[in-house]
Amino acid sequence: MEKSEIIRIRELQEEFFATGRTLKVSNRISALKTLKYSIDRHCDDISRALYEDLGKSDTESYMCEIGMVLHELSYMIKNTPVFAAPKPVFTPVVQFAATSWKKPSPLGTVLIMSPWNYPFLLTMGPLVDALSAGNTAMVKPSAYSPATSKVIKDIIEECFPERYVAVVTGGRAENQYLLDQQFDHIFFTGSKTVGKLVMTKAAEHLTPFILELGGKSPCVVDETANIRLAARRIVFGKLLNCGQTCVAPDYVYCHESIRDELADAIVDEIIRQYTSDPLSNPAYGKIINEKHYNRIMGLIDEEKTIFGGDGDPETRQIEPTVMTDITWDDPVMQEEIFGPLVPIMTFSDTDEAVRVINAHPHPLALYVFTEKKKTARRFMNECQFGGGCINDTIIHLASTSLPFGGVGESGMGSYHGLNGFKAFSHYKGIVDKKTWMDMPIRYQPYGKLTLKLLKMFMH
Repeated sequence: MEKSEIIRIRELQEEFFATGRTLKVSNRISALKTLKYSIDRHCDDISRALYEDLGKSDTESYMCEIGMVLHELSYMIKNTPVFAAPKPVFTPVVQFAATSWKKPSPLGTVLIMSPWNYPFLLTMGPLVDALSAGNTAMVKPSAYSPATSKVIKDIIEECFPERYVAVVTGGRAENQYLLDQQFDHIFFTGSKTVGKLVMTKAAEHLTPFILELGGKSPCVVDETANIRLAARRIVFGKLLNCGQTCVAPDYVYCHESIRDELADAIVDEIIRQYTSDPLSNPAYGKIINEKHYNRIMGLIDEEKTIFGGDGDPETRQIEPTVMTDITWDDPVMQEEIFGPLVPIMTFSDTDEAVRVINAHPHPLALYVFTEKKKTARRFMNECQFGGGCINDTIIHLASTSLPFGGVGESGMGSYHGLNGFKAFSHYKGIVDKKTWMDMPIRYQPYGKLTLKLLKMFMH
């Protein structure tokens, strides 16, 4: 898309927002219902596109993308009237007589830039929240998932005029054109490298933004954990979408006394869930492109591999691969893996584990498997991370009641449910001062009792 066309659409959306039509809650609900109906109608098209781009099965596509968007839509359709209503707050006695409230208002025209790994969920999820909050939106899906981007474009164009919601397809040039424009908010999901560019461009216009990035999310397993169940849930979280999940357990960090037992259990679970020949399993996905396939294969150390390690460049599939005796100096620990590799590291005690995790950049997620509540609380309280689970992986992402977002290098800002509504809203603080009384204490000239009275009321 040409830059002039992007500018035209943005100006069109600004004009539409200025009409006030998105302010009416009934109009927002109508838009959300229209989108939900269209997604229901296009479920098969979405599944086919996700299979073409990432090799996702129909079940995984619905469980991890389509179903989650529909759930967010249902939740926001039900709760938007409550979220959008003014919220009364306490009024200090020094402001007597008055009432005070917080009034949520939409930010305006927002830009949503989404990634390729969950191309439908991470495009439509933020869009649902943006529409619930009353914004217009320009949506830029990833060029790496073209089939899904096309379906997204078809659905949005079926539901909305471009003055309300528009899709911009293309690659780096279109990204640059968009970031050169002034939006009222930018929502970006993707890599840290591009996230830094978004921050830089947003700063030029003083545009607020939310960044959902990633990082090396640890999965801690102590000596009290239910090893078999831990292995089952780790394999589920790690191999979902062939490991291409921002909150996947990046590496397993276990107590040294259980390493061999846990490693064997993980291998058993891989075979149980994906068969002994995962590359022939139709429910096992593929790496998004050749570049990422080669990058992930380059992280495999054959001498430390106890299971898997092979790949098929023709199908861009990589076997689930388990590696032991891993240290922080190994290539697999130098970057976020974003693939089906399971490096296993060990610690000797909880103090060491907490210290090591905190010595590295804050991850997007942290998982702890333990039967000790005290141990679980310690990791949850003392480690910095975006969100996580105790005795499970991934599932915190699926709750509309929980904020989802990173901290530090893993991102900033959060969304989902009410937090998503807040992410795309500005809360105005408003005081309604009554006219039937006017306290003279604040006006000059100040009398002898003024300071005494202020200290009494404001202390």
